[in-house]
Amino acid sequence: MRDLVVASYNVHKCVGHDRRFDPARTLEVIAEIAPDIIALQEADRRFGDRAGLLDLDALHAMTGLVPVPLAANSTRRSHGWHGNVVLVREAEIEEVQPIRLPGLEPRGAVMIDLAPRSGGRLRVVATHLGLLRASRLAQAEALVAALDNARFGRDARPSILMGDLNEWRLRRRSSLGPLAARKPASVRPVASFPARRPILALDRIMGCPATELHEFRSHDTPLARVASDHLPVRALLRLDPTAGAAPADARMNDDAAPLPLRRAGGAR
Repeated sequence: MRDLVVASYNVHKCVGHDRRFDPARTLEVIAEIAPDIIALQEADRRFGDRAGLLDLDALHAMTGLVPVPLAANSTRRSHGWHGNVVLVREAEIEEVQPIRLPGLEPRGAVMIDLAPRSGGRLRVVATHLGLLRASRLAQAEALVAALDNARFGRDARPSILMGDLNEWRLRRRSSLGPLAARKPASVRPVASFPARRPILALDRIMGCPATELHEFRSHDTPLARVASDHLPVRALLRLDPTAGAAPADARMNDDAAPLPLRRAGGAR
């Protein structure tokens, strides 16, 4: 089984360091990464109709990526949930849960159960944590609670968390203590912000102990350095084809078909 390329990218509403709004440039950076699964942050307008900012049909043509459909967006123009959108290729989507996170700012996360067509099963959490340390701590605790929730306890599939966690501190001073207590797969944080001269490791990919993440690095190219204020981060995920197989009495009802993946119109 081949490794999956997983990535996270805060696209900064498609506004680059040159202050130009250029969604086509953002798509080119995503195409450079060539991910199998990517979590985007700030992919929607923050206020008003919160419309999505990317041409998802063009992205699909370039990369084969499609957005994970969100029932919460069935009557809205947003790509994602609080700016978080997850795009995948060659995977069956089994369950999607938008999560409201506590804090002074409106923040959220998306939890997705999926089955890559290359084998295995995976749980993905995509999020963008707050600017205040107290908010990030409460949000990390909420994510741990969501992971432990019985709704997602049907099987023991591996899980990864990706996103702009807005935390550069390590160990005791970090607001990510609740997540660290789960003993995530060890990947050394890499600097991703600011994109032109990255010094802070704000963007992370974390895995449960059952995951095998390797080659974690920032995607540092001339285009990525100007397209957003964050560099994307990416890693290779080695997923056992038998990972996450549920016992017979814990599997989803056979009548529950996987959620269909749709292109741009289906995610809004």
